[in-house]
Amino acid sequence: MKKLETMEEFKERKSTGKHIFMFSADWCPDCRIIEPILPEIEEKYSEYTLVYVDRDKFIDLCIELDVFGIPSFLAFEDGEELGRFVSKERKTKEEIEKFIDSLSK
Repeated sequence: MKKLETMEEFKERKSTGKHIFMFSADWCPDCRIIEPILPEIEEKYSEYTLVYVDRDKFIDLCIELDVFGIPSFLAFEDGEELGRFVSKERKTKEEIEKFIDSLSK
């Protein structure tokens, strides 16, 4: 999974192509739980680029996007928000896949 490095990169990725931004943090136990399944999800949904966003490094972005719980997912295509799966609850593989499946409807 690509790791977001700068706000400029976020703006560029958000505005071109299909991206799912995963907001997370190294200290988040619920985020660590889903880590092993992420490569499988990336492969299954290869039309999207998954991008890891460190919540602590990009706290202002989290505030701007109303992302107050992690792990959370925001999907964009060519600048338009397609959907969000934002909460502080632990997420299962099935829930993440259901969210991504709902983006193309």
